[in-house]
Amino acid sequence: MLDRPNPTPEAPSNDPHALARALSGAHFIGGRFAPATSGRTFAVVNPATGATVAEAADGDAADVEAAVTDAARAQKEWARVPARKRGALVHQAAQLIRAHVEELARLVALETGKALRTESRVEANNVADIFEFFGGLGGEIKGETVPFGPDVLNMTVREPLGVVGAIIPWNIPMMLLALKVAPALVAGNAVVVKSAEEAPLAVLRIAELINRVLPPGVFNLLSGQGPECGAPLVAHPLVKKVTFTGSVETGKIIYRAAADKLIPVTLELGGKSPMIVFADCDFEKTVAGALTSMRFTRQGQSCTAASRIFVERPIFDRFVAEMAKRVDAMVMGDPLDEKTDIGTIISPGQFDKVKTFIDEGKATAGATGRACSAMPTDAALKKGLFIQPHIFTGLTQESRLVREEIFGPVTCIFPFDEAEEVLAAANDTEFGLAASLWTNNLKIAVTFAHRIEAGLVQVNQNLVVQPNLSYGGVKASGLGKEASLESMLEHFTHKKTIMINMA
Repeated sequence: MLDRPNPTPEAPSNDPHALARALSGAHFIGGRFAPATSGRTFAVVNPATGATVAEAADGDAADVEAAVTDAARAQKEWARVPARKRGALVHQAAQLIRAHVEELARLVALETGKALRTESRVEANNVADIFEFFGGLGGEIKGETVPFGPDVLNMTVREPLGVVGAIIPWNIPMMLLALKVAPALVAGNAVVVKSAEEAPLAVLRIAELINRVLPPGVFNLLSGQGPECGAPLVAHPLVKKVTFTGSVETGKIIYRAAADKLIPVTLELGGKSPMIVFADCDFEKTVAGALTSMRFTRQGQSCTAASRIFVERPIFDRFVAEMAKRVDAMVMGDPLDEKTDIGTIISPGQFDKVKTFIDEGKATAGATGRACSAMPTDAALKKGLFIQPHIFTGLTQESRLVREEIFGPVTCIFPFDEAEEVLAAANDTEFGLAASLWTNNLKIAVTFAHRIEAGLVQVNQNLVVQPNLSYGGVKASGLGKEASLESMLEHFTHKKTIMINMA
């Protein structure tokens, strides 16, 4: 047991409410729980019931100073640990996370409203996979010998950057933490993470678990608001790299702040991902794929959600009808209930934003918005932030629902007749994160995959981010890559050239 008013359990716990209370009111700095310097906290609310389930430490510049200073001290020793041993420790941490998968799944379902069976349990398993994957890559942190002359030994080595500041969002907080923290640690950096205000608990538990394995100070986690906690983290002079996932607007602010320090950044900033369906597709597989692609089980709160679906006209009406039928069959309800397919929107602010888009779409002349699935009837959920998934047809390409990222369970479906027409429509967006193509015509698949402006294109599937596959967008969707060996080497190390004159 750690020395806490409500001690966190050593063994996995299947009571998310008790675990939430035990995690209340603390950051994780220097290998231990620590309250905010100011003593302030903010409420963590279950979006399915409206009930406060915990209090989170409300961090500010003083907490950032403590965490970054401790991380900088610890990083010097951590960098001296052989890379393969660092990887082995990260792999050991992965096994500890795997033993706590069910606990983490229940905790993240409680704080985010994501359904346990369809989303939260999947995310928790992915976290363990990511730490395992990067834990095995320690031996790949190597340099090259470069021919220069017979009397000169010329070589390169990879060195860590120092302290990495990571800022994560609320939609898949554990997985995005893993994608930033695991490669940074294996590469020899120390990390300070600022969690999302809406989802600070499960990632705090991960910080505790990982710190059972790692040296104190190598991995620190803060909670707090963006301007008071996130901004000082980005601006701190000892932070030598920033990695951020979130909105385009916040990404631009971080990019400007990082530019003042001339430090590298990785930015994953969202998308408006097209799904293009040709009439020759496997119809049953494609309709099922549309439900997955739209991330309805995550309430559409995904950067890669297929929020623009283009269907070749011969199968358009059939496709829309079948998709609506299948979404209707999905169950909305208590995120911790195994029967639930769809949980809640994360917060009142996001709820109002999504409702505004839906109302605007329904008020658009010529448009049809189909509300799917049934609202939960349980009285305990009457204050929950539940929104029915909506499928819109008849909108124009100029509609805000088509242009802007809604981050809710809303998709817009359009018919098309010509290949060049649909390609132009798919690329007519400021975003370029992901896309999917559904066809049995190999020539079309390959041609379109090359011509679509996106960092990730999938054919006849639309999986979530996978370890070992480079992931990142173009255009306003961001800078840099995640999830791969490339991301670890290019974004968490720098290359040093060493020349030795032996004459």
